Amino acid sequence: MSPKPLSPKARTNSALAGILAAVLVALFLPLAGCSSEPGTNVMAKVNGKEILRSEVDRYYQGQIAGAPEQPTGEQADALRLTILKELIDNEILTQRAQKDGLLATDDEVQRKLAEVKAPYTEDEFQRQLKERHLSLDDLKQELRRSLTMDKVLNKEVISQISIKDADVTAYYNAHKADFNLIEPQYHLAHILVTTSPDTSVRNQKNSKAKNEAEARQKIQEIRNRLDSGEDFATVAMNWSEDADTAMNGGDLGSIPESGLKNTDPATRDAVAKLQPGQCSAVITLGNPQTKQVFGYRIVRLIDKLPAGQRELNDPRVQQFIRDHLRNSSEQLRKAAFYEVLRNQAKVENYYAEQLLKSGGK
Repeated sequence: MSPKPLSPKARTNSALAGILAAVLVALFLPLAGCSSEPGTNVMAKVNGKEILRSEVDRYYQGQIAGAPEQPTGEQADALRLTILKELIDNEILTQRAQKDGLLATDDEVQRKLAEVKAPYTEDEFQRQLKERHLSLDDLKQELRRSLTMDKVLNKEVISQISIKDADVTAYYNAHKADFNLIEPQYHLAHILVTTSPDTSVRNQKNSKAKNEAEARQKIQEIRNRLDSGEDFATVAMNWSEDADTAMNGGDLGSIPESGLKNTDPATRDAVAKLQPGQCSAVITLGNPQTKQVFGYRIVRLIDKLPAGQRELNDPRVQQFIRDHLRNSSEQLRKAAFYEVLRNQAKVENYYAEQLLKSGGK
C-alpha cells in the first residue's frame, strides 16, 4: 500500500525527467506500435512535406520504454491517430516559423541542451537517452522543434496578450464571492519518498528508493540538503517520488483547513506547527498498528491565508486574477491560432483515410 499524498491538484506530465520530459511529452503524446499500408512509409503530408512512419515509430519506442503493457486494437489506432495529429500540427507550426524567420538557431539549441544535461552526470544522461531509444541527434532535433514552437507562439500569441487593470477589477467584481474564504487555506508543498518504487514516478534524477532502508536514508539526505539551504522546489524536482507533484516542485496547491483532516495525523500535526516558509521534520507514513512503513515526507508551508474576504488591493488576489486571465486568454488564442494555420495548410492524412476505409481493422 502506498502513502496517500495530500490531495494534490490533478496534473498530467509524465515522461523523461525535467526538461527532457517536457520536450517529449509536451510535443508528443504516448502511442502504441505503428503501421501503415504495406510498402507505405508516408503517413501524412503537410504542404507537400512528408511525415514518415519511421518518425512515428521513433517516438513510439521512446514512449513505451518501461511501460508495463501496450495499447492494442482500436485503442492503439486512436493513439496512433493522435500522435500523427500532433506531428502534423508541429510541422504546420515549423513551416510558419521558417516563413517568419523564427527557426531556433544552433546556439539556442546548444544552450537548451546544456540546460537539459545539467542535472545529470554524463553516464546518467546517456543512460536516460538509451532507455528511451533516443540518440543525441534525436534530442537536438526535438529541442530545436520545441524552441521553434515557443518562438512562434511567443510572437503570435503570448506577446499579444495584455491584461489591463480594468480587466482585473471586472473579474474581481464578478467573482468576489470566490475570494471569501470560509476557512483558512494552507498552500503546501511536499517531498515524498516511498518504500516501494513506482514505475510512473519521474524526477530529474530518476531516483526511487527500493525498500524501507533506502527510503529512510534518502529522506534524511534530502533533509540535509534542505538544512544546507538548497531550494525546496529544486530538491523536490530532483528527488521526490510523488508522480503528481515532483516536476512541479512538490506543489500541492491550496488546501482548506478541513481538507487536512483527510491526511495522516502526523502530517496534520506537523502542518499546524509551521509558519509560512518553514519545512517540517521528516514525517513517517505508515500503519501505527502494524508498524508497517509506507514512506516518508517533508512538508513545506508556502503560505497560509486566514478565513475572510480577500480584497482587490491584496497583491495575491491581483496576481491570481492576472495569471488566471492570462492563462485563459493564452489557451484560447493558441487554439484559434492553430485553427487558422490548419485552415491555411494543405494536409493529407493518409493514415486517417486508411482507418476510415478499413473501419479501424
